[in-house]
Amino acid sequence: MSQSDPQTTNLIIRPMCRSDLYNIVILETQIFPDPWPMAAFEEELNQDYRGIIVAEVDNFLTGYAGFIIAAGEAQLTNIGVAQEYRGKSIAKSLLNRIFEIAKKADCDYIFLDVRPSNKAAINIYEKFGFSELYRRPNYYRIPPEDAIVMVKNLREV
Repeated sequence: MSQSDPQTTNLIIRPMCRSDLYNIVILETQIFPDPWPMAAFEEELNQDYRGIIVAEVDNFLTGYAGFIIAAGEAQLTNIGVAQEYRGKSIAKSLLNRIFEIAKKADCDYIFLDVRPSNKAAINIYEKFGFSELYRRPNYYRIPPEDAIVMVKNLREV
């Protein structure tokens, strides 16, 4: 395969560790207009009911996803995939692992917030069975935008 078509056969999904922080923050700033600071990712280390998982291909961090588990529900807090690895099922693998974590924690539902302008993400979430629940006005700061709150019932077959 060429450089522009990276293989993902060596994909590993694992919990984030301290040595991943720098690469996650770099990726976060490349993807999002209002990125989380390093301190926000540091807070996710070694937590019982929240955390970040990372996707790695040949020791290269290709993506990450964050979650919170509380009161029988899960929240997808953040998900990002490196531009050159999009369309290679990295997001799918990360989402599936979050679903496993949420189901193991006996969650009934998983929620997420997404910008209405992020059509690609909305399409992925809908393919995974998420549906729009409501909108949060002016949720995002940079640039200002509402958030669509989406939900997936984890008990549905």
